[in-house]
Amino acid sequence: MLSELSKWFWQERLWFPEGLGWADLEDRDGRVYAKARDLWVALPIALLFLIVRQIFERTVATPLASLLGVKETVRLRAPHDPALESFYCNITKNPTQNSIVSLCSQTGYSERQVQRWFRRRRNQDRPSLLKKFREASWRFTFYLLAFIAGLAALIDKPWLYDLKEMWQGFPVLTLLPSQYWYYMIELGFYSSLLFSVASDVKRKDFKEQIVHHVATILLISFSWCVNYIRAGTLIMLVHDSSDYLLESAKMFNYAGWRNACNYIFIVFAAVFIITRLVIFPFRIIYCTWVYPVTVYEPFFGYYFFNGLLMVLQCLHIFWAVLIIRIAVRFLTNNEKVDDERSDKDETDESEEEEEEEDDVKKNMKKNGPMLNGHTVHNNNHSKME
Repeated sequence: MLSELSKWFWQERLWFPEGLGWADLEDRDGRVYAKARDLWVALPIALLFLIVRQIFERTVATPLASLLGVKETVRLRAPHDPALESFYCNITKNPTQNSIVSLCSQTGYSERQVQRWFRRRRNQDRPSLLKKFREASWRFTFYLLAFIAGLAALIDKPWLYDLKEMWQGFPVLTLLPSQYWYYMIELGFYSSLLFSVASDVKRKDFKEQIVHHVATILLISFSWCVNYIRAGTLIMLVHDSSDYLLESAKMFNYAGWRNACNYIFIVFAAVFIITRLVIFPFRIIYCTWVYPVTVYEPFFGYYFFNGLLMVLQCLHIFWAVLIIRIAVRFLTNNEKVDDERSDKDETDESEEEEEEEDDVKKNMKKNGPMLNGHTVHNNNHSKME
């Protein structure tokens, strides 16, 4: 059954133009071509990335966070209560007013105490600033090194300057050592992100991130198997060109360096828009969607490859809207740059108000009534007194 399915899946008419097939990609005369079995190398590389990441976060990112002044906010823990914990874990983290009233009767707490408990419990589940900083540091380091390595691998290649060159001689294109390692390292890294997604910081675009990682892994794997490697290296370079700027802006944001964060984010927004909304659709997708049909008849692999590129482009548009919204707010109102995808601690303006009220009550007992924070003196004594 599996052999029949594999035979059907890898049939040549799906993945190659008419007249070409897997036999054309057999190594000969010292020329080496990409093989599907090479992709297994990405799995140990992904596991190696997970190990290196743990070492990096402990030995590099944590001291760097201390050096840059990353400060943790003190979070008050919610007291253990089985009824509230069960409701929080099994029903919802944000109870309605009716639910709060019901929980009050079960626990004997007041409505304000129940609301405070859920607020503190939600804060407990939010990742700490140090965790966010370490994750951003790791990604910044990889994306920067990957961009530099990709640029070094492509700087002398003709298809970096004339995109039509990526199809010259397709699909009989010799595999270069630099292309092999560029592909395996990128594939290993995105696989490691997929493996660690359960423990990484979860943002509001969590589902979109999963779609992005899966689409990227499929795109890298497919382009490798059918020798779309020249196009694949260009796509990876375009994506790495802006990602390290975003991660560095996050690092400065978590460290409280507002001006550095704001200005790096504006540079990132400009690079992102140019690379993802101009170069990627109008140059790269044009040369994978429009130009190839002038060379050969469309086939399933052609549609599949470009379909994955369109998935990425839809995600680019989604993120561009968020980026432009943040940039406009900063440029017009001089507001600080904040990641709209991240949940913010409920800090607790409400808790500060409660503490102020508690202080007021204590002062009333000690000093009598208060007005605007000052003791009200009784001036209604009679003159005879």
